[in-house]
Amino acid sequence: MIGPATTSHPPLTPAHLHPPTHSCKASLTAEHQTDQEAVSLLFSNEPPQQKQKQRERRRRRRQRTWLTFLAALASGAAVVSAAVFLAVGSALHTQSLHAAIPSISIERVQQCSIDNLHEDLSFLERARPIEASEFLDRRDKLAEALAGNGVDAFVLEPGYTFQYYGNISQADWEPWEPEERPFLMLILPQRSPSGQVSAKTAFLAPHFEEGRVRMLGIPSKEAALDIITWEEHWNPYATLLSSHLFRDRPPPTLMADEEIRDYIVRGLELNGFRTVGLSPEAELVRQTKSPAEVELLRAVNTGTVAAVRAMRPCLVPGLTESQVTAILDNTMLSVGFGLFFDIVLFEEHGALPHGGFVTGGKKLTYESMVVIDVGAHYLGYSSDICRSFLIDPPPKKEDVRDGTKTHMFSSPLRQEKEKVWQLVLDAQTAAAHAMKPGNTAAIVDIAARTVIEEEGYGYGFTHRLGHGIGIKAHESPYLNKFNKAAVLSAGMTFTNEPGVYLEGKFGVRHEDIYLVTETGEPELLTGQRAKGLYEP
Repeated sequence: MIGPATTSHPPLTPAHLHPPTHSCKASLTAEHQTDQEAVSLLFSNEPPQQKQKQRERRRRRRQRTWLTFLAALASGAAVVSAAVFLAVGSALHTQSLHAAIPSISIERVQQCSIDNLHEDLSFLERARPIEASEFLDRRDKLAEALAGNGVDAFVLEPGYTFQYYGNISQADWEPWEPEERPFLMLILPQRSPSGQVSAKTAFLAPHFEEGRVRMLGIPSKEAALDIITWEEHWNPYATLLSSHLFRDRPPPTLMADEEIRDYIVRGLELNGFRTVGLSPEAELVRQTKSPAEVELLRAVNTGTVAAVRAMRPCLVPGLTESQVTAILDNTMLSVGFGLFFDIVLFEEHGALPHGGFVTGGKKLTYESMVVIDVGAHYLGYSSDICRSFLIDPPPKKEDVRDGTKTHMFSSPLRQEKEKVWQLVLDAQTAAAHAMKPGNTAAIVDIAARTVIEEEGYGYGFTHRLGHGIGIKAHESPYLNKFNKAAVLSAGMTFTNEPGVYLEGKFGVRHEDIYLVTETGEPELLTGQRAKGLYEP
């Protein structure tokens, strides 16, 4: 939250948060050097493809604009100067770091977390941007599915699916909000004399935007993009129907992407097109990840887990949920990850899987069960992981409150936390063993659910087991106990996130990413699973 600091601490600036300077800090008690190494070193993993660089620069410019505006409203130039740090993102959280206890050195906690993460950045080494040729291969695979379904074309607009097939996101096309003028991509199956099916790609765009479309750098087999243009006073859908793509065909059938807006679908139908929804064959193209996609998912998900693990030994009692959120966000920004979502919940707040409107201000104690559900973006791909843990105990394994000693390690609540933590891990293990080609999504969910139900906590497992993950954090197929139609196949990637939530007490969730393999046992894409309450 941006606003005036409520304690004597100054705002975090590049002078307070340095890149890592020496070996990993095991905990906050370790010494932290304060030399003035350039903050630019935090971004040494800049994506090699020019398009990704341009996309990142545009994202940062947009964030800088908002930060400048909000800072002017809140506290003036002090926050604006902080916005320089870590390409803007960390300043968004600067003031929230100082909202609680003056005795806590927030800067020291933050630096400890960054130092620990930068001790080992090997998770980034194998990740590379998707090559142009892969976008073309994806379209050819989709064309084969369309031909098998008897569909004339697949139609989509800027968004996640457009990014998957054309390397253009919604923000690349229109940074502020979706444009009301239709800009559509069409992928048509075409058959060669030999019978081989390949993709023909075309676009529908406003005439005045044609030049901008050509400048986007959309991967293409052809020297120039095939763009059907329409003037502002024309009917764009009638223009498309009468174009060279469909002129000599009977009323064409278009498969509409799940993200396309309803008014566009209705416009197509009212002007002579027949539309159908996604087929399982078309969905399978995106559900099946290539080796390059697997490495990107491995990098961003392993890195996100590593950020949580790096931060945990630095945390101390008195920090609020909002402060821990900001510390983790800044830690991820330090390796070039884009922020996505970050849910930090303490103790009974964690009994709501995604928190609530009143969360954020609860303070951390040695006894607090911490649940962190967090996702980030890297080179267009998403992470989505969850860890549940305790912070390091006091030296004598006892908590002093109001002058009396409470032996928290033998309390019934502590024993239940340990039991539930292990139970959820066992459920996750059972689900992983069920992630085999040929099994249904329902089988995987039921494998985890059975473990929890047999111990009497079935009432506390309140959500599905997981979902597909890729460019979007939530993709099909979805792992729930009634999804018997979805069958797992090699190349699919899933979250595996069982949980138990005890209202008024605490919650526990473990979430990792798995790749379904041909050999039967899935491959873990998050580096390592949780090992204990103090080793998430």
